[in-house]
Amino acid sequence: MSDNAPPLTTPRVPAREAARRELSKQMYHENEPSWFQRALDAFWEWLDKLFGAASAATPGGALGLVVIVLVVLALLGALWWRLGTPHRTPTSSAALFDDRPRSAAEHRAAAEAHAAQGHWNQAVQERMRAIVRSLEERALLDVRPGRTADEAASEAGRTLPAHADRLRAAARDFDDVTYGGRSAGDGIYRRLAALDDDLERTKPVLTNNSAHSTASTADSTGSSRRGAAE
Repeated sequence: MSDNAPPLTTPRVPAREAARRELSKQMYHENEPSWFQRALDAFWEWLDKLFGAASAATPGGALGLVVIVLVVLALLGALWWRLGTPHRTPTSSAALFDDRPRSAAEHRAAAEAHAAQGHWNQAVQERMRAIVRSLEERALLDVRPGRTADEAASEAGRTLPAHADRLRAAARDFDDVTYGGRSAGDGIYRRLAALDDDLERTKPVLTNNSAHSTASTADSTGSSRRGAAE
């Protein structure tokens, strides 16, 4: 052999395969990170690149980005505190009133107190209860435990047809706020308050049954008077 001859005579391909088999042995991989560690490292590397790109695009650099993130988190916290945890509408409506009997005036006072504090959900609930209680006190609705807002609106709409649509809308608002997770506002409460005021000034419309009953009563009274006169 000359001085310039290579020390190995193994062909290239078999040598590469032999090296691959040797390096695949477990002894060479005992200290390598696990797949979870590699994935975690890749995630942190991606997050670092993302943070770096956002910092470069944000006025003030990294400090400006931190301030923006804190402001967003504060806004989300304020919204969560204001709106509360959302919940879905149940399969059936619950009763309009609770177990504590109160007058329409008391419900109105409670509604105004909630409205003054910006508690619009509670204000809407109490104003709807005031509307129904007022109709009961005027004998336009019979006092019935367990009545729902929809039932009250449907029954009252037959006696007060000019306000039937507004009564149904008020019942929907009550259900959405009470059971549907919707947040009320000043506009919804003012609509219910205006409806309450208008109903107080509205005279009921007698149905056919009511008119027939009234006529029968009048005829009976007239007959009695004629009998007494005779």
